[in-house]
Amino acid sequence: MARFRRQRHNDEESEVNVTPMLDVVFIMLIFFIVTASFVKESGIDVTRPDAATAERKQRASILIAISKNNEVWIQKRRIDVRAVRANVERLLAENPQGSVVIQADEKSENGLFVKVMDQARLAGAQSIAIAARRDE
Repeated sequence: MARFRRQRHNDEESEVNVTPMLDVVFIMLIFFIVTASFVKESGIDVTRPDAATAERKQRASILIAISKNNEVWIQKRRIDVRAVRANVERLLAENPQGSVVIQADEKSENGLFVKVMDQARLAGAQSIAIAARRDE
């Protein structure tokens, strides 16, 4: 009878509990999702003007595009220039350290660009950059 108990005890010890391993994998997955930087797009292709002093800006979190037809785009949606402020305020609430990059087509109107930049400033954006191609 003692022999039967010993064998039963060994069977219980041979099982592997994978629950802690699954917990660790799940936590790592959440960590990678939260820390991943996603590519942000304005929604349209813009022909940016050339500039000899253009510099690459890392981590632009709010992209605003102005097309050659003077349409304003944020997050793949066409919006009215009067809605820029509300959209930028919402995006800054999600990411307070975010910077705004305005991608204006070289054939767009300068006045519209100034209005968009003014709306972004009124929304509380501290850092606003203009997208350009490096002239080489």
